[in-house]
Amino acid sequence: MAFDEDIPTSPLVSLLHRKQTAFLNMKLRDVELSSGLYPLLVKSYKNEGISQEELAEALHINESTVTRNLEKLEKKGLITKTPQKRKKIVKVTPKGGEIAQKVMDYDDEWDNIIKKSLKDSEYHDFRNTLIKICEELI
Repeated sequence: MAFDEDIPTSPLVSLLHRKQTAFLNMKLRDVELSSGLYPLLVKSYKNEGISQEELAEALHINESTVTRNLEKLEKKGLITKTPQKRKKIVKVTPKGGEIAQKVMDYDDEWDNIIKKSLKDSEYHDFRNTLIKICEELI
C-alpha cells in the first residue's frame, strides 16, 4: 500500500504502534500478558532489584500506572515486590523470567519484520531517529 507523500507523521507513527500492539497482543495471549504489562516485566528482568520509582522513570510511565500494573504482574506470579526502606523492590520470579525471555524473543521477531523493509543502515538510522525524537520530547 502506498501513502501520499504529504501524509502527516502522526498517522504513520500511530499505524506502526497499532500494528506492533496487535502483533504483541496476539503473541502474548498464550502467556496471558498484554502489551501494556510486558515492558515492566522485561525491564524488571533485565534490572534485577529495580525499584518501582526507577521503573516509572526508565519507562516514562507515571508511578500510579506502574503500581497498578505491577500488582497485575504480581497476581499472575511473575514478580514479587519487597519493601526496602522507602522503596518497593521488584524481582522477577522464575515463571516471570521464562515469560520475559519469550517476550524479548517476540520483540526480536517484530524488529525482524521491520528490518525486512530496510537495509541494516536504514534500520539503525530509524532507531536512532526515534530515540532522538523521544529524548527531545521528554
